[in-house]
Amino acid sequence: MQFLLTQKALKDYQELSVKLQETFDKQLAFLLQDMQHPSLRAKKFDESKDVWQARMNRDYRMYFQIIKDTYVILSIIKHPK
Repeated sequence: MQFLLTQKALKDYQELSVKLQETFDKQLAFLLQDMQHPSLRAKKFDESKDVWQARMNRDYRMYFQIIKDTYVILSIIKHPK
């Protein structure tokens, strides 16, 4: 699998602290290796739009779509609790 960041996701990434960028990078590597990695807790977020959610840490999530062999990262945002 490969990945692609949308403009929004790239902007979200750039606005993260260095520590959160490192966390995203680590979790993205897990996603590329195995979407079922336990720390991701990946799940379908919006069935109608085919959007998935994966956990970065306790407070942040990445949202993505799967298009052929590519994870299209849509956004990286603080988890609304």
